[in-house]
Amino acid sequence: MGRRILFIEDDDHMRGVLCLSLQQEGYTVVEARSGEEGLRRLEDGGADMVLVDLRLPDMDGFEVTRAIRRSTNVPIAMVTASGDTHDVVAGLEAGADDYVVKPVVAKELSARIRALLRRSASQAAPDATVERFGDVELHREAGVVRRHGKEVPLTLTQFRVLCELADTPGWVVSRAQLLERVWGYDFFGDDRLVDYHISGLRTKIERDPSNPELIVTVRGLGYKLVP
Repeated sequence: MGRRILFIEDDDHMRGVLCLSLQQEGYTVVEARSGEEGLRRLEDGGADMVLVDLRLPDMDGFEVTRAIRRSTNVPIAMVTASGDTHDVVAGLEAGADDYVVKPVVAKELSARIRALLRRSASQAAPDATVERFGDVELHREAGVVRRHGKEVPLTLTQFRVLCELADTPGWVVSRAQLLERVWGYDFFGDDRLVDYHISGLRTKIERDPSNPELIVTVRGLGYKLVP
């Protein structure tokens, strides 16, 4: 049986076409027409990944994403009718790992799903050494970040971004490199994904997110973690 994908979408035609495409690639697709139905199906049978439409008849995709995040770290991609910056930011802040803009191209969707599933399945580094950056501690093996000794609730994507920056402290990592290493693709990548997750990460670990001291922007090049 293939990896299990929960697809929450009220547009029967679009859901049917994309489900057929995903099934042909070997995925097991569980369909839901509303947010509540999707949450029930997730609770009943679980999922390796969730696709959730932003506009649903009973609750929006933001609410569904937040509800899922309260119980699981399963990868979530939000499907939105436009690349509107507000919607994208709100979706990522709610806990989504990626987003797909309608009309959804099956090839692009498949690439994003493969990337998210690879990232979710990847193993944490075996080294149990605690890495310290200012008042932030990175525990890779445990998948935990602490600030002032208190655990910081990062999303999987935020954790992976931090780990990539921490691999080469003091060195610049470009947006393209982060897209390739964290999301696993570049052709379908969007630089905004990197910027949004960096912004969310700063909000959680920086003393003053508007004036970052740990994750610094190097204009025209990318980001670096200050050791």
